[in-house]
Amino acid sequence: MRAMQVTAIDAPLTMTEFEIPVPAKGEVQVKIDACGLNFADTLMIKGTYQEKPSLPFTIGMELAGTVTGVGDGVRDIKEGQRIAAYVGSGGLAEYATFPADICVPIPDQMSAIDAAAFLIAYGTSHVALDYKAKLQPGERLLVLGASGGVGLTAVELGKLMGAEVIACARGKAKLEICRAAGADHLIDSDTDDIREIVKELGGADVVYDPIGGDQFKAALRACNPEARLLPLGFASGDVPQIPANILLVKNLTVMGLYWGGYARFKPSVLTDSFRTLIDWYGAGKLKPHVSNVLPLDQANQALDLLRTRKATGKVVVQVS
Repeated sequence: MRAMQVTAIDAPLTMTEFEIPVPAKGEVQVKIDACGLNFADTLMIKGTYQEKPSLPFTIGMELAGTVTGVGDGVRDIKEGQRIAAYVGSGGLAEYATFPADICVPIPDQMSAIDAAAFLIAYGTSHVALDYKAKLQPGERLLVLGASGGVGLTAVELGKLMGAEVIACARGKAKLEICRAAGADHLIDSDTDDIREIVKELGGADVVYDPIGGDQFKAALRACNPEARLLPLGFASGDVPQIPANILLVKNLTVMGLYWGGYARFKPSVLTDSFRTLIDWYGAGKLKPHVSNVLPLDQANQALDLLRTRKATGKVVVQVS
């Protein structure tokens, strides 16, 4: 089997070949059809992500494929079943083994490309907005980085949940994609004053922020009393320091979200969210936005689309 591996920190991936892994007890073997890429993959390559596997390792946090083998003790997943999974790493390979209890069966009408683009982006936004912030119909949701992989799903889910959605992204083309996903108001982060526009619209009740830096600072000062802020990434490279006096005066709540962490200490949060999201997909309420699909041997080019922010929505590598 082939895999695109990290063999040196902050270097291009290398195509390698090795034996197909055999599932251990409680594991499944999966023939991977597609792997969704995420900004966190680029951080893992640089060695700056919070999880640092030993070299060499295969990146790829989410995947879709077909079960080709099951280990002892596996009861609920069968050979031949189509699944998606959040695996943390290992998705940029033709085969992988991982615990059966992280597999999510996918419906027949869901393509492998859609499934590989689904779990992390929609899962992050749904857990953030529903489980953490408890977004209510009629509230005003500000989404920073709104045209990116997770940001666009926050726009879509926020609208589905009944919020008034303000999308903040770079440039007219990306903002039009946000409008198509359901945004009610658009802010160009390159030219517009985020703070003033949000305040003119009535202020933010919930802020969804994968960007950090100056955009977070502007959003903080545009919040309504009792607003909830969700820092879930720092794509700007700037981790903002939050003035506690502003939190005090406005009765604000800041809710950190490391979505992947729930897989270890409270996996039911993820599995419950997945069930809801897949039901919504089956009902035609969600449509993953995939801007680029590239083959396995072009995984480095696919990652460059994320690094240079040329992609909108998700980038997917088609493995087979």
